[in-house]
Order: sequence, then structure tokens, then C-alpha cells
Amino acid sequence: MTETTVHDIIGIGIGPFNLGLAAMLDDIKEDVNAVFLERDAEFNWHEGMLLEGTSLEVPFLADLVTLADPTNPYSYLNYLRETDRIYEFYFYETFQIPRREYNDYLRWVAESLDSPRFSRKVTEIRWDNERDHYLVIARNLDSGERFEYRGEHLALGIGSRPHIPGHLQGHPESDVFHTARYHHTRERVLAADSVTVVGSGQSAAEVFQDLLERQSDRNYRLDWLTRSDGFFPMEYSKLGLQHFTPEYEQYVYDLPQRVKNDLIPNQDHLYKGIDPGTSAEIYDLLYRRSTGEHDPDVGLFGMTAVQDIESVGDAYALDCHQWQADESFVHETEVVILGTGYERPIPGFLEPLEDAINWDEQGRFAVSEDHRLAIDVAGDVFLQNAELHTHGVGVPDLGLGCYRNTKFVNRLVGREVYPEDTDTVYQDFSLEQFVEHTPGASRADGSESTPPPQND
Repeated sequence: MTETTVHDIIGIGIGPFNLGLAAMLDDIKEDVNAVFLERDAEFNWHEGMLLEGTSLEVPFLADLVTLADPTNPYSYLNYLRETDRIYEFYFYETFQIPRREYNDYLRWVAESLDSPRFSRKVTEIRWDNERDHYLVIARNLDSGERFEYRGEHLALGIGSRPHIPGHLQGHPESDVFHTARYHHTRERVLAADSVTVVGSGQSAAEVFQDLLERQSDRNYRLDWLTRSDGFFPMEYSKLGLQHFTPEYEQYVYDLPQRVKNDLIPNQDHLYKGIDPGTSAEIYDLLYRRSTGEHDPDVGLFGMTAVQDIESVGDAYALDCHQWQADESFVHETEVVILGTGYERPIPGFLEPLEDAINWDEQGRFAVSEDHRLAIDVAGDVFLQNAELHTHGVGVPDLGLGCYRNTKFVNRLVGREVYPEDTDTVYQDFSLEQFVEHTPGASRADGSESTPPPQND
């Protein structure tokens, strides 16, 4: 099917960020003609990790639209009103909402909008020099039907995919798999004699907690290994959270790239640790299980890298190395669940545009200050969660999605539809800001402070 309409923008992928952009554009659809394409047949957000009892790690105010427009009809509070849950939430009395309900809220928005198109896997994107717009080719994976869409601009929001290191691959997916598949594979896991979780991020912790809660009914051995120094919490203090703000994002963007290359990989504590509440619940459960001189059939071991996995009969032998003490050992288990993170590879459908895209010295996207791909064609490519290396740890954060989408919407229409927030935190990150805001501070070289850089 070929569409003759030239859309103002075509979104590739429908996750929370592009869905938020679609919701924010819906209020001005007379000004912007948008369509959003998604390979899956329906919306689901991290379906394999929608476990009972898990909560969103950011406040409900970090929904798709509220931080840009609290009156928007696609806010979480309006979802509660429309689904007759507003009073139930009122007495729930917490900012962190159940992850399953967040997914239900996203599905409600996706079903309410006209712009999403599901069962559309994008296979190729080209720039039409004669007509001065993008040609996007997609297919329905079930029927094989081919679709063509044309648009002046793109919003790239395909998200990340589960990452399993190459040396841990090659085993049956029923026995060795990523945490992203846990909910779908749980019944097989519960039937095992021994289970090992690898990794110490939030997903690994939630899987471990779920298995720990069910262990007394199934009597399997449960172990938890991580190459990190230990099972440490993610930063969740109020001052620490100010790193997820427009000001800190601007500060990181202005740093030299060589500095960012060293800085960002060493900020795992800001966004890759364990939620303090989850950590406390795991400890409390272990404590209760150990009363009366009982010994929980559980092991937790840090500073341990899993270097290889080999099949041994009906189980697997993990070749492990405790790197701090420089000691190696073998650990046998029937099931291995890998919390080894996510990756964001360059999508293959961009290959026809490869020569027009600007790349940095490490083969990554070159990115503008306002989150656009640097590309040598007239059409913008707005990036959703593909610019961690240029803008820092706030890029994947749901709370900054509205801020980024505000920039995209305002650029598309050429006016301020939504306010672009500034001065949102109580601390300064750049020297220029501190000198400007602090009467007793001046630069050591005697020069006057310069105003912080402005977006174009």
C-alpha cells in the first residue's frame, strides 16, 4: 500500500517517548500531520518484566504529557478519571505506580490516538531528492503486505533491545535467557532444581525477588551473581535526582566529547542500580527466612564475572572469575537468567542514509544540542533515547521525555506550543551558571561570566 500523503513527521517505533510525542502532537493535529509506525501488533511496554508487585521507578508525573502540559487529556490523572480509578488512586497515596498500570495507561493512550499504525516493521528509509522528503518502507510481518509512507521529518524511537554478550550465547532459550523474557518463561524456571540470576540492575533484582518469594513453594536453589562491586542501590536522593534535569543535560552536552566518554560510563549509580525499596524488600525476606536458625537456600556473590557457560548434562557450568581476589571457580545451575542490560544498535533500515549521516570518531551518531541527528539532508531526524553518549544519563529517563518532545514539537511548528523549562533545580552544574547566580563568585581569570548557551 502506498500513501500519497506527505506527512509532516513519521515516527519509527512506538515506545513511551514516541507515544508521548504522538500525544503532544494530537492537540495540534490541524498544524502537524503525523503517523507513527510500530512492528508489533499491539502496544506493550517491557511485557516480559510486568511482574506482580513491581512499581515504576519514577513518579506518575513523569507520564507522557504532564510535565509539558498538565491539562493534556492524555495525562495519567485523566486516564484514572476516564477509567473510574481516580478515588482508588487518591487513597493509594504514593507517587510510584504499579508497572502493570503504567503499561495499561500507555495502551489506553495508544488506543485513543489516530496516528499509531501497528504491524508495520520499517525495513528501509531513503531520502527522495526530487521531492525533498523521506520515503519509509514498512512490512506487515504476518501478511507480508508492503507499505510506503512519505514524510518531511522523522522521529526515531525504536528503543533498545536485550543484550546478551556473545560468549554467553548459543544455549536453549528455555534454560539461558535474558530477564526481558522472564515473565513468559517463569513456569519453566519454577520447575527447575537450581536457578542463577546474573547481574545487579533493577531487572535482575526484581527477578531475584520474585524467585525468592516463590522459593518456599518450589524448593529450588537460588543464586545471584554480579560482576559489580556489590548489590548497590540506584541514586534516589532528591539532590541526586537533579542530574535528571534539563540543566544537567545541557551541562553534559557542552562538555568535550572526550570528557563525556569517560564520565558517562562511570555514572551507573545514577540509573543502573537497584531501587532502594526493592533492595529493602529482598533483605527483609531473607531475614524472615533465616529466623529460627533456618538457612535460606540462597547465595549472593559480587565482583564475579561469568566468562563462559557450558552445557553439563541437564545443567550448565558457569566459568566464573572473582576479579578482585583474582580467583576462578565453576558454578553449576539448571537455569541461567541474564540481567546483562540492553543495547542500541544502529538500525539496518538507515543503511540507505549512511553516507548522509554524520558520525563521531567512535562510529556513533553526531547529535545536535536539541537531540537531532546530524544529517546532510533537509529533513530533521529527532532522536529518542539514542543520544546517551552526547547528552548523558538523563536520555533514557522517562521524566525527561516531555522536555525532549517539547523541543521537537516547537521546532516542527516554528513556535512555542509548550514551554521549554529552564532554571528547574537548586544547584548549578556549569561554572558560568554558578558565577551568574552567586554574588561572591567570580572566574579565576577575571573574565565576566557568559550566559549559558541557548538552543536554536
